[in-house]
Parts: sequence; C-alpha cells; structure tokens
Amino acid sequence: MTATPPAPLLSAQSLKVAFPGRRGAATARAVDGVDLDIRPGEIVALVGESGCGKTTLARSLLGLVPPTAGRVTFGGEPLDYTGRALKAYRKRVQLVLQDPSGSLNPRHTVYDAVAEGLRIHGYAGDERAAVAGALARAGLRPAERFFLRYPHELSGGQRQRVVIAGALVLEPELIVADEPVASLDASVRGEILALLLRLRDELGLSALVVTHDLGLAWNIADRVAVMYLGRIVETGDVEQILTAPRHPYTQALLSVLPEADGEPVILTGEPPDPSKVPSGCRFHARCQILASGEAERAGVADACRTKDLPVLHGDGRTQVACHWAAVPVVP
Repeated sequence: MTATPPAPLLSAQSLKVAFPGRRGAATARAVDGVDLDIRPGEIVALVGESGCGKTTLARSLLGLVPPTAGRVTFGGEPLDYTGRALKAYRKRVQLVLQDPSGSLNPRHTVYDAVAEGLRIHGYAGDERAAVAGALARAGLRPAERFFLRYPHELSGGQRQRVVIAGALVLEPELIVADEPVASLDASVRGEILALLLRLRDELGLSALVVTHDLGLAWNIADRVAVMYLGRIVETGDVEQILTAPRHPYTQALLSVLPEADGEPVILTGEPPDPSKVPSGCRFHARCQILASGEAERAGVADACRTKDLPVLHGDGRTQVACHWAAVPVVP
C-alpha cells in the first residue's frame, strides 16, 4: 500500500507574475499559472533555460515579488505580504544566492555576515553560539577560526558555505538556492551538494534548488519541475523524469548531458518572449517532435499549434503538459 505523501510545506497555486511593458509594450507573463508543491524534508529542483521564469517564480515564493494572481501558502496558511508577517515568513524561508562573492559584503567579517540575520530579526539568545553553530553545520570547523576572516581571505567553496551558514543561523524550514554551485569549480561543487543533502537528512530542511543543470538535479533532488516560458511543463520523481522524460523539452535538455545516450537535440532559436506567448503549446515552435513529423503521425500536430495546455496531466508520479506525450502508446 502506497503511503500518502505529507502535506506540502510550501505550495504555489495558479501563480502568476506579470510585468507591465514599457511605453505601451505588451505585458510580460514571466510566471503564468504555476502549481508547485515542496514537502517537508524534500529537495525540489526547478530546471529550465535562462529566461524561462524560474528565478521570478523563486522570488515570488520568497515573498520578494508579489504575485499578480494565484497564491502561495506556507504550512497551509496563505502568504501575507504585509511588513511584519512577511518578515516572520522570511525567517522561516531563506535565500541562498548564486554568487557568494556578490552576496557577501567585502567589509564585513564572516562573523558579521552570518550574524546579520540574527540582528535583523532581533535575536535575543547567545549570538556567538548561534553563529558558531551555523558555521559548523555549514562545514566550517572550527567555527571560531573563521570569525574574523573577510571574504577575500576565503576560497570560493568557503564563501558559499558562509552564505549557507547565514541562512542556517535563523533555523529556517526551507531554503531557496538559486544556482548554488554555478560559480564554483567542479571539484568544489560536489562538496556543496553533499552539504545540502546532509542538511536535509540531519535537519529535515526542505529546499528549492533553481538550476539550468539537469545533471545537478540528478545528484541532489527528490523531485524535478521543468519550466518553459512561465509554466511547469513536466514534473515528477527525479528518477522517473531523468530516465524516462515525456516532454520533448525535457528530452532535449537531457540529451546534451555528457552521459546521455544518442545524438543531442539542438533546439532552434531562443525561448520566446514572455510578452509574446505563442498560441497552442508554448514549445511548439522549437519542438523536435513536431518538426520530425511524429506529432503529425500521432494526430496531434494541429493541437500542438493551436490548443493551450494550462493543466498538467499524468499518473501521479509524473505530470506533463504535452499533446504528444498524452497519446496512448500502442503495443
């Protein structure tokens, strides 16, 4: 008997974020009807090309960008965007930025960088002990050895650990990590990913990891959500998505990984402009299945070009927004 999954810790429901165009230009639909759940103790990878809307979605989940429509809930309660409530929420949900060099003040010591969140939130406990504990959990031991160091005195991996410690010091329930290893050497990436996994296992910490790298998702995520032009086009268990992807966009992203079998799928053109969303499936102008004639043979080519897919369909383990993937396989 399959166990019922726990209730989501963080949930987005029909979430939309639109930015008005300048000088009469069309509105950019950066996030356009997203449903996404993150469960307690779960790591979800949000994957897609640059410009697909994943960073805007992450910022909206953090409360940094109010949604145009839809809602975000945390622990079953709707996110309140007023000052005091939002400040309390940001203590429970912390951001880990991509570039530690850019997110750390070069004039602040490691101690001050990690203690900053405590001071913002009026922490009344033992500040020194809290900072030391966060640094130790982030893998900087002995913690006191790093207190008086400045960012330029640290390696890239150590700087990223300081940023992670700054998030951990507030004892959040969820972290949102935006490309957390993109600026690091390959030799250090594995260490930071292992750290995030250890924090999940030891602290029960949930995480949303925003990345363009499906290889990273394979190494760290429990579930994957693939985003294209403001929408989630495929989501499910990491093993199912990465070994048997159903959406042509996911298949194309996976085909260029070094360990992939077969010929890589080279997508033509750039992702469409979010202010000029095409009719039908948003991916159809770049879709290798449509270009090859497979969609025509399956009888769905016209639907691909004209029929929108606002709702995912699937079997519970995976969901996909694709006319071709919905065609039953005939044995």
